[in-house]
Amino acid sequence: MHVQWIDYAVLAVYTAFVLGIGLVLRKSVHNSDDFFGSGRRIPGWVTGLAFLSANLGALEVMGMAANGAKYGVLTAHFYWIGAIPAMVFVGVFMMPFYYGSKARSVPEYLKLRFDEKTRALNAISFAFMTVLASGINMFAMAKVFQLLLGWSMDASILISALVVLGYTVLGGLSSSIYNEVLQFFLICFGFAPLVAIGLHDVGGWQGLVARMPPGFSHAWAGLGSASSNPMGVEWLGMAMGLGFVLSFGYWCTDFLVVQRALAAEDMNAARNTPLIAALPKTLFPFLVIAPGLIAIALTLHPLAGTAPLLQKLPDGTYDYNNALPLLLERYYPSGMLGVGLTALLASFMSGMAGNVTAFNTVWTYDLYQAYIRRDRSDAHYLKMGRFATVGGIALSVGAAYLAMHYNNIMDYMQLLFSFFNAPLFGIFLLGMFWKRTTGHGAFWGLLAGTVAAFGHYILTQMGVLHYPSDMAANFYQAIYAFSVCFFAGIVISIATRARPDSELEGLVYSLTPRIQDDRAPWYRRPAILGAGVLALALILNIIFW
Repeated sequence: MHVQWIDYAVLAVYTAFVLGIGLVLRKSVHNSDDFFGSGRRIPGWVTGLAFLSANLGALEVMGMAANGAKYGVLTAHFYWIGAIPAMVFVGVFMMPFYYGSKARSVPEYLKLRFDEKTRALNAISFAFMTVLASGINMFAMAKVFQLLLGWSMDASILISALVVLGYTVLGGLSSSIYNEVLQFFLICFGFAPLVAIGLHDVGGWQGLVARMPPGFSHAWAGLGSASSNPMGVEWLGMAMGLGFVLSFGYWCTDFLVVQRALAAEDMNAARNTPLIAALPKTLFPFLVIAPGLIAIALTLHPLAGTAPLLQKLPDGTYDYNNALPLLLERYYPSGMLGVGLTALLASFMSGMAGNVTAFNTVWTYDLYQAYIRRDRSDAHYLKMGRFATVGGIALSVGAAYLAMHYNNIMDYMQLLFSFFNAPLFGIFLLGMFWKRTTGHGAFWGLLAGTVAAFGHYILTQMGVLHYPSDMAANFYQAIYAFSVCFFAGIVISIATRARPDSELEGLVYSLTPRIQDDRAPWYRRPAILGAGVLALALILNIIFW
């Protein structure tokens, strides 16, 4: 590809701009609360877009395009049942616990609700997962820049790490949030023309459907059995594995996204944060999945005078991760290519920064302050937070090389979620809605669910368990991890002593006063916003049935 000076200029301007945001916001960082939590003063619409954009890393942009090429419109389930219901649930029901408890992180909430050992187990597992997830974004960016610009993988990983390190160390969470808002708009402007040009090239939606494999244009019609759809999963695995366990496990318990809502200026803004994010999230399949559909159509039925877009791997599959970069190469001229590359860079930095800010908070508050250096000054913890940012990015560089072993980064990401988020959601569900849940039940249930996930994975790799696709295996692994955690938590809680009700006020649904939204305008009430988003998701499910 012949990348012109104007493309590099666009990339350079964007890089300078994000670093400038970090420099400006550095003046507002006076203590550790400012660095890790933005002082809880960010407007709701900003935290809402940041809540969405924190999930717009490689997982969303390249991963969903890869899934679109591999699985077709079935990929939309990651949005319409795999995100929207959970986002509404966390805004309406769970955010009052998070925000009202004054917890600075998800592990700290677990300490307040259960005990120290549950907090420690979750903090360690979450820190491990965020490093792996950040590595995915580094790998994806390096792959794109190697493919399109001819840069080496090592140089691309190093450059991305240094830029994110710069603005995160300077401005902390506030810098990450405001850059995520910028990145949201860049992603929209960078990829919308690509979808429009690609659809026009293949003859519109009808032409696209005619070029795709059978079953690629429907979301539900092929889920009667695992053999009748490209994902190899039936409706129960889809609804329970993705629609319930994985989606609720991520959106309701993952501190990466919850941290954005905790930075909101008040309770109403915190509850509306995931609901504001849910509206554009509902429409994002048209922006990030459509390129994958176009890519597989141009691979199986190339246009006259062109070669197939994706090349086959030695095992007979395609390198689906290349779908989006190759479309940029085909359709975007100089100048516009710079915008597309900048949008990709923005998505990768968004994912990296989100994971890094979550990592430095959990490390500093829930591991370092809790178990290594207690009762130190606020300045000491602020300094440790900046050191943790450096360490988290350094570890992420190593994790980037691990991600190279997967030809679909979304498969890899869902595998991680099935290990860590699926059992955690079981404990949250018990803890928030059953006051009898004990600290022992939470700890051993969470540990049992995680061990069950690893056991399932080992049996799958050994060939003892067989699934039609990696994604189907991930869905069922999540179901098993959640179920083992949930029922183990119940049994152990019954056998151990529960805490008195007076210690659980504000932490359990039945012991928390209901929040009245009467003073807020009707269009800002969480229940009404949530109902509207759910209705839109239902309509889209019916249209693409």
